[in-house]
Amino acid sequence: MVQTAVTRLKRVEVPEDRTWKVEDLFALEEDWHKEVRSIDEDLAVFEQYKGKLHEGPQILMGCLSAQEKLSIRLVQAGTYASLRQSEDGTNPDNQANSSILASLRAKAASALSFIDSELMSLPEGTIEKYIDDESGLEPFRKQLTDLLESKTHRLSPETEEALAALGEVLGAPYNMYQAAKLADMPFSSFKDSKGNDLPNSFALYEDRYEFSSDTAIRRNAYVSFTDSLENYKNTFASAYSAEVKKQVTLAKLRKYSSATQMLLDSQHVTEEMYNNQLNIIQKELAPHMRRYAQLKRKVLGLDKMLFCDLKAPLDPEFNPETTFEEASKVILEALKVMGPEYTDIMKKGLTERWVDLADNVGKSTGAFCSSPYGSHPFILITWTDTMRGAFVLAHELGHAGHFYLANKYQRIMNTRPSTYFVEAPSTLNELLLGQHLMAGTEDMRMKRWVILQLLGTYYHNFVTHLLEGEYQRRIYNLADQGIPLTAKTLSDQKMETLAEFWGDTVELDDKAALTWMRQPHYYMGLYPYTYSAGLTASTAMAQSIQEEGQPAIERWLDVLKAGGTKKPLDLLKSAGIDMSKPDPIRKAVSYVGTLVDELENSYV
Repeated sequence: MVQTAVTRLKRVEVPEDRTWKVEDLFALEEDWHKEVRSIDEDLAVFEQYKGKLHEGPQILMGCLSAQEKLSIRLVQAGTYASLRQSEDGTNPDNQANSSILASLRAKAASALSFIDSELMSLPEGTIEKYIDDESGLEPFRKQLTDLLESKTHRLSPETEEALAALGEVLGAPYNMYQAAKLADMPFSSFKDSKGNDLPNSFALYEDRYEFSSDTAIRRNAYVSFTDSLENYKNTFASAYSAEVKKQVTLAKLRKYSSATQMLLDSQHVTEEMYNNQLNIIQKELAPHMRRYAQLKRKVLGLDKMLFCDLKAPLDPEFNPETTFEEASKVILEALKVMGPEYTDIMKKGLTERWVDLADNVGKSTGAFCSSPYGSHPFILITWTDTMRGAFVLAHELGHAGHFYLANKYQRIMNTRPSTYFVEAPSTLNELLLGQHLMAGTEDMRMKRWVILQLLGTYYHNFVTHLLEGEYQRRIYNLADQGIPLTAKTLSDQKMETLAEFWGDTVELDDKAALTWMRQPHYYMGLYPYTYSAGLTASTAMAQSIQEEGQPAIERWLDVLKAGGTKKPLDLLKSAGIDMSKPDPIRKAVSYVGTLVDELENSYV
């Protein structure tokens, strides 16, 4: 019965049509190994350029072109190893290949570190003259300009080379976290309300049980889940502490005032923009979310609102199952507004095995989209036949559409915009899906369901990830003061963050403090808060599309095609959105308030 539905397959047991087609990158694993060996050998090519970049634009052109070709090969080889590790982290071959690739990346970074160092040492104005004299350097202009802007924070060539060579070691905290989370952590089974034993795992808890309409399953799964987290808190604290110390140390070496300033610098984001996102949303969204939690407790008839009840479905009886194929049709209909070029990409993604659907032992949790240059995107999702899954799928397809276009219209060094922008295309897809579903029904219960899905999107980005962002801000402030980051310190800070947001509306047990152990985003710089920035931008864009139609769509498609050729503020301004001011943030929070209003009214 229920047990059969959640029995986890081994990767080899998963039907092929439920997996992504990694063969589009490398037909056989042996082909991947050959390419890794070939890349390793080809690093010697760069010796001919070392110490010679001052000799003229043609030498620089040859060097940067060789670097570009190598980057494409490294991205494809790296993506293959990463996808394999994500599909089954317990597979020893995948673990070994992931390690091989990490070593290769570190070796390549070390071999190429001279490029930036030599360019930095050129007399002022030399690079600009090179670009004027050699038109082939024009596509590299932004890469070179960004490099010059970072000059004050560069270290000596020898130190930069040493840091590059230590790349694999510096990436160890994240790798330790992933290994513990995906391969080592066991979870005890728990009982449902009928006394049946149910298995637990990271994927099952975060993708299924946390959203269960059965209070016994939701709460008992939470106990089982957090008991395991408790057993690993010191291991995870060591990994995260090492990650934070690494960033703090690098910031000091590079003469930044703080790790926060260094990490924002790489995103081309000011501290004012960063603090606006965190401060405004926490202050102005909290009252709306507390109303939402109170409504949920009342409607569900809960004795109290526990932390593990926050994601309980508000109308559990209205949650019809939907297949991947049915969800795909609805998504394509919703995105027709974006025009044929965009929707053709969506069709490819949904029919040509870009998406990995199945749950299996060792598979990475959550959902992501990887978009290697020179290939198509790959989407990981654990499809659990819930209607909410359509929004998650639309989200990842938003990333796929963005980078498919950026990769098509830009060279590899110009495809990636700041992470501040990255979540805008994905969340816009979710909002367009919501608009489509709302427009297509007169059923009040269906409209309520759509409101709940949109609130799910805002909860994910404006609550879950935003509070992660606030947590990071606190942790980096402590680290900059030299305060040790023990498991207790990390848990205390998480508890304070949660308590300040939810007040006395939600009962926070001690295990809620362990939420910091659940996300890999903490190992990716200041990534979590950018989810809220992306959704702020997409909220503004969705409103523009509703008000203007085609002109707004054309602006947006141009922004997607621009990739990383502009800084995030300029990119968004060209779409008609000014994120240097708090107005878009306040408007987005206000919109969430209207959704909660509509939800409350639907129960009157």
